[in-house]
Amino acid sequence: MKDVKCECGHVNPHGTVLCEACGKELIVQSTTEQLIDMRYEGSARRSQTYNKTIIDKIWNFFSSVKVGVWLIIITLIASSLGTILPQEMYIDLPPDVYYEQEYGWFGKLYYQLGFNNLYSSWWYLVLIAMIGISLVICSLDRVVPLYKALKAQRVTRHEGFLKRQRVFGVNESASESDFSIVKKHLQERRYNIREENGDILAEKGRFSRWGPYVNHVGLIIFLFGGMLRFIPGMYVNEDLWVREGETAVVPETDGKFYLQNNKFILEHYDKNKDKTFEKAIDKAGEVVKNYQSNVVLYKRVGENLPGEKPTLKKVEDYKVRVNLPLTYEGYSVFQASFRNELNKMSFGLTNKKTNQSMGELTVDLRDPKMKYDLGKGYSVEILNYFPDFEFADNGEPTTKSRVPNNPAFVFRMVTPDKPKGETSFVAIKQTIEPFGDNQYKMSFKGIETTNVSGFIVRKDSTLWVIIIGGIIFMIGVIQGAYWNHRRIWLQNKNGEVWIAAHTNKNWYGLKREIEGVLADTNLKMPIDQTQLEESDKGGV
Repeated sequence: MKDVKCECGHVNPHGTVLCEACGKELIVQSTTEQLIDMRYEGSARRSQTYNKTIIDKIWNFFSSVKVGVWLIIITLIASSLGTILPQEMYIDLPPDVYYEQEYGWFGKLYYQLGFNNLYSSWWYLVLIAMIGISLVICSLDRVVPLYKALKAQRVTRHEGFLKRQRVFGVNESASESDFSIVKKHLQERRYNIREENGDILAEKGRFSRWGPYVNHVGLIIFLFGGMLRFIPGMYVNEDLWVREGETAVVPETDGKFYLQNNKFILEHYDKNKDKTFEKAIDKAGEVVKNYQSNVVLYKRVGENLPGEKPTLKKVEDYKVRVNLPLTYEGYSVFQASFRNELNKMSFGLTNKKTNQSMGELTVDLRDPKMKYDLGKGYSVEILNYFPDFEFADNGEPTTKSRVPNNPAFVFRMVTPDKPKGETSFVAIKQTIEPFGDNQYKMSFKGIETTNVSGFIVRKDSTLWVIIIGGIIFMIGVIQGAYWNHRRIWLQNKNGEVWIAAHTNKNWYGLKREIEGVLADTNLKMPIDQTQLEESDKGGV
């Protein structure tokens, strides 16, 4: 499409409504009685000019403010769906079991729809990306032609442009002293003054026009920082449970760091010593004073082959408390929780009639052996192990999780007089005999527990991007909210002096400023033409 040349000689892009240089209306969109639309200076926006190719249609779709608003609304609704039930990262059981078990048919549907990992799902990321694309295209579609139009504007403007400004007035004449006083007053108010053939253009606060687009840049950077969190290694927020005396690999470190839990310490307030908490202790019974884990951080030395035990180098001893995390190389390990977990269970092989013990065994609940030799021809074999035992709906024994919260065993007992063995089903403090009349049984003897420290491992390499985006956004808010773009034209037209003015907001402030600029001169105050229109309507 060809560019449009105005009678003033300036060549405008196709689709320009008002000449970028003189302001003459190139595309008549309203009657001469109406005020002209100065939102984008009448510049040619791509979305309103081209609509033929597929690229044009995509551009026009994303350049629409309505589309951007609807994308934000849809994203907010989708985000709220992820808060109805816990996300998968916060549950211990397998998701296909947990959601149906805890929330029934609704939980099962929630899982099947993929809402259990909503914020990392492909369609949610697509929504975020579409908002970012909309912000970029909306900004480019408006800011580039607006910048060109403001840069190309001339001092002397077309008569139709001046007449159809909201603030406009005509003076029969003005002396040189009036113009000198006006320029002095404009300079005092920090206006940038340009002169051409005796005409004046006074302008200030143009930078405020870029406020919304600075907002967009900040939002784009903010969204980019949020999407960086889905890149492995950029953002880590993982749970880590470590038993006393054990060493575990720190998650999301690619086996680089290991954490050894030497001791967990739980301290309570003593009402005899801590009088401040005496009432709270009497009411609650116990008030926790300190959660603490004494840990050692290790770093892997060199590379190790799969299955090979890593070589570890001690980094430092730490005392991890609530709000006092271990921090190293961008990682932070917070003390978040603790639990007292079953560690070992002891059983005795007993003759049911004589109650004579044939030997005892201790089962490590985290790593049970399959067979235990008690000597003299007596042995016990574990046929099945249920760490978190319960009966399913069909009556079959099953486990809710791999954590030994309620362990149960199916034992095969081999004795000299029963070489084929007998079967015994044993849970905590109970022996269940669903397998016939046995001569021997496995009796529960006792349990051993251990403290388990619950940590949260965090690393956020995206925070600086998000902070920069937020700062830029706030700069745009301040830039657009506390300043405004004001222009005042004094033009010599047909022996008269025309005064017109425009601002993007705060018309009352502009009019007050014009009164100060025209003070001590013979020039009359221009009229707000919107007030004239309202009075005309009232008269009708």
